[in-house]
Amino acid sequence: MTPGSIWAATLLALAITAAGTWQVQDWRYSGKLASQALLHQDDLTTIGNAAAAHARAEQDKRLATEQKLAAQDQQHTKELSDAQHNQALLRDRLATSDLRLSVLLNATDSVGGYEVPAAPGAVRMVHAARRAQLDPAHAQRIIAITDAGDQGLIALRACQAYVQAIVP
Repeated sequence: MTPGSIWAATLLALAITAAGTWQVQDWRYSGKLASQALLHQDDLTTIGNAAAAHARAEQDKRLATEQKLAAQDQQHTKELSDAQHNQALLRDRLATSDLRLSVLLNATDSVGGYEVPAAPGAVRMVHAARRAQLDPAHAQRIIAITDAGDQGLIALRACQAYVQAIVP
């Protein structure tokens, strides 16, 4: 063996050793990287499943709130419709003189210095109380005011129910 061939053999042995070491390291690290990739994928799957479950829960809560609001809206619409119907019936009864509004009078008061007559023809007597009938036009205005008040109260209850439904 010549010194050049020893060098060549040594270089060849070093190259084979380096290639073998490289190959062994590749196998080891490939296994580690593959197991880390699987763990990372498992983590991503777990996170994705948790996010999907949270989104479903939020969607279910939103759907329940929407259904509750729809039911409340239907109820308040019915209340408003019923109140308007009752007010219309009351206005019709007042217009046809089927119904008269009257006020209770204080028996000891005099209005503008004039006493209200006690005769039953001018004032209706209910349980011995003195009453005076209102002019139908005034009665219609009173009914219109109460109608607006009823609608306002129904709208207020609807707003309160809406706020209570959406605020946790």
